[in-house]
This record gives sequence, C-alpha cells and structure tokens, in this order.
Amino acid sequence: MGRAYEVRKASIQKTGAAKAKLYSMYAREIYQAAKNGGTELEGNPTLKRLVDKAKKDQVPNDIVNRAIDKVNSGADETYVSTNYEIFGPSGSTAIVSCLTDNVNRSVSSIRAVINKCHVKMGAQGSVSYMYDHLCIVSFKGLTEEETLDTLLENGLDIIDIETENDEIIVYGHPNDLNKIKEAITSKLQNVNFDLDEITMLPKEKVTLEGEDKETFEKMLTMLDEVEDVQNVYHNVNM
Repeated sequence: MGRAYEVRKASIQKTGAAKAKLYSMYAREIYQAAKNGGTELEGNPTLKRLVDKAKKDQVPNDIVNRAIDKVNSGADETYVSTNYEIFGPSGSTAIVSCLTDNVNRSVSSIRAVINKCHVKMGAQGSVSYMYDHLCIVSFKGLTEEETLDTLLENGLDIIDIETENDEIIVYGHPNDLNKIKEAITSKLQNVNFDLDEITMLPKEKVTLEGEDKETFEKMLTMLDEVEDVQNVYHNVNM
C-alpha cells in the first residue's frame, strides 16, 4: 500500500496539566482492562500491553498499581468508549475517541469545542468510512520476509508490511494486535516494540493553509485539553 508511517506519538509536554491528563487516561484504561480481563498481567494481554506502554511513557508505578488495586478491592466503575466524528475546514476531518464515565459530560465538552472552532459534528459513520481501523506494530531485528513468514506460520492475515530505517512496520486487523506481538516474540524473544497501537489512519490526507490551518490547530489544542479525550485521529498534514 505504501502507506506513510505517521502514527508516532508526539513528545509528552513537560507540563503538570499534560502529565495529569496522561496519568488519568492510563488509570482509566488500566482499570477497565483489569476489570474486563482480570488483574494478572500474564493472563490478560490487554492489561500487560497497557502497563508496558505506561512504563514507556514514564507513568509512575503508583498510578498503575492503584488502578489495578481498585479492581481487586471490588470498586465498580464503568468507562465507556465513544467516538465523535468532525468535519473541519477545507476537507479536513477528525475522529475524537473518548473514554468516559459520563457520556453527557464528554459530548457536552466536545460540542463546546466544535462551537468555538466553527466546525461541524457528523453522524456516526459519516467520517470513519474515510479511515482504516487497524493495528500497527513496529520493531527491529527481522527482515520483511522473515516477519511475513512468521506471521503466516501463526495463521495471521496481515494488511501490509513496510520497512523504514531498518524498522519493520506491520499493519494488521485491530483484534490481532496481541497475536501479532506474540508471533514476533516467538521468533525474536528480546524484541522491543517501538510502537503497538490500535489506530485510525486516513485513506487520503489534506494540507491546510492560513485561517483554515489555524482553526484546525486550535481545535486540536482544545480537544487535547478535554478530560475525556483519549485520542484524536485526523487527515491533515501537520
């Protein structure tokens, strides 16, 4: 497919507010994963992946342990994943992913951003059909041929494989993320996964200029400040 590799996370801002939101979002995700699949890391691949990611993002162990302990103590919280689809200026679009315990609060916060930035919220499916929902895993240590052979031997149907600066990038179906990592680990035991994400990649991208660019960047900044926003996927060349 020759898909551009543009899914790396931006460097975490060195501000208290940014760190607080990062810690809060990890705490929610880890709690929900532990509640759904159990608190033992080896028996819950989703939880293990989140804990590993939290460590990479320098989330304090105390945050992680408290989230898991809440499940062990019998605390009953429920977080819901919701997506909001947005039409911005000059063909730009965005999908805003939220993890919230209060849907009314999250939709109210998203609508406030939309109104201030003069963009439009679309109906479910009006934007997402223009994106590919997939998982991405990247690592070093194997060739494309070795990677493909390993994945096929494990019965995995891969969407695409790319190489960038000796790094192998595997695009797969969202539900296969953990299986892909397990297959690679079986071939390369000490592998370090530079990226393992479930994401939305736009099929086509646009370039904004002038006021349109300013409006879109303002929207992204405001969305990043919303407590419930987990990820924002968009089709704009930044």
